[in-house]
Amino acid sequence: MTDTLREAGFEPLFNGRDLTGWSVIPRSYGSMWPGGPEVLDVAPDFPDDYAEQAELHPAAWTVEDGALVGRQQPLGSGYGGYLISDEKFGDFELQLELKPDWPGDTGIMLRRRPDSWHGLQVLVDHRHSGSIGGFFGNGIGSFHAVPFALTARLDSAGNPVGLREDDPATSAEPFSPAKAELLEYAAPVEEFLAAWRWADWNSLRIRCVGERPRVTTWINGVRIAEIDLATLQAPNYDADTVADFLGPSGHIALEVHDNDPLLGAQRWAPDAACRWRNLLLKRL
Repeated sequence: MTDTLREAGFEPLFNGRDLTGWSVIPRSYGSMWPGGPEVLDVAPDFPDDYAEQAELHPAAWTVEDGALVGRQQPLGSGYGGYLISDEKFGDFELQLELKPDWPGDTGIMLRRRPDSWHGLQVLVDHRHSGSIGGFFGNGIGSFHAVPFALTARLDSAGNPVGLREDDPATSAEPFSPAKAELLEYAAPVEEFLAAWRWADWNSLRIRCVGERPRVTTWINGVRIAEIDLATLQAPNYDADTVADFLGPSGHIALEVHDNDPLLGAQRWAPDAACRWRNLLLKRL
């Protein structure tokens, strides 16, 4: 950490050597909103023993070249997991660098409960019809608040070589203006594409402030999205209920996604990994 960041009040969340301060937990689902139906009860095609198998196959987290690396365990198992902070955080600014494989559906959970999947997720859906820098309400309404949708740009041999805007005609998860309308700010997709570095490290900055937090994201210095959980109007979302349920602070968690019935291997390639480094947090 540079002297400038230290003087600005930032502290490292990861020591660059081991998982001190973090715990590995399996992927889990829960209610779609506080008091609502269980995801596994209403989502089609999940195996009946999903919860048991997820417990047996948590993601594998290692430290490689000073970075946290998450993979499915074993590779291609189809089950995911989280690396969750031991400490809880309220208002903060988080800066980090990330490098996900393609396809690799990951994200950063904020205000996450330790005993369930509930919390606000900053999406890093680096896969077909994904979005980066927007939000998903894990168990707090299951809202999908994103400024755009993305897919891979292919070379003449069909290999992914970059990102482009998703095509509604071939989308697996179509973008709609209603998703962007859930945001206080939504960047044009062109600004994101100009900033994103394919197959390289990208910086992500997240600012989370308030008991019903307003959360803002930046990619490589470009503001991407902003959501206000105090004023958000979305189906099955109630600001007071969610604030009471999550509380004014919660854990930060990094995700390895499962291969759910909707997208299968398009969501997480069998040998994919997500990488995170230089995790720095300033309490506000």
